[in-house]
Amino acid sequence: MRLTKFTDLALRISMRLAVADPAEVYTTKQVAEAVGAPYTHVAKVVSRLQHLGVLEARRGRGGGLVLTERGRDASIGWLMRELEGYGDVAGCEDSPPCPLRAACRLRGALSRAQEAFYAALDPVTVRELVEAPSAPVFVDLLERRV
Repeated sequence: MRLTKFTDLALRISMRLAVADPAEVYTTKQVAEAVGAPYTHVAKVVSRLQHLGVLEARRGRGGGLVLTERGRDASIGWLMRELEGYGDVAGCEDSPPCPLRAACRLRGALSRAQEAFYAALDPVTVRELVEAPSAPVFVDLLERRV
């Protein structure tokens, strides 16, 4: 299974904001530069993460993006389910639909494998991904871009 660019960006943004100084706020533009992604893509991801309660966007002077406590404690499995969804791993329902889908056992096996993948990530949180010894390296690498 390969993550979509959207989910990859969401995880990178979450991790970047998780290592930010609590008094520090980033604009969407700064976050885009920090994670090396186009502003327009980051803006869409930020909107979705805000909708999920993972981050808060503060308006006005001194405003910016802040990872919420829910975002810090978010399970990577949960976050990926929300971002990737539960759709078919294979294109069984694509147009035209697969003629084997009525009798195929592969679809069920792939669905179970997808859930096992997410379940393996359920105990991992955003907070854990950026704890020492990763945090200082992560901050150092990203500060060079901003």
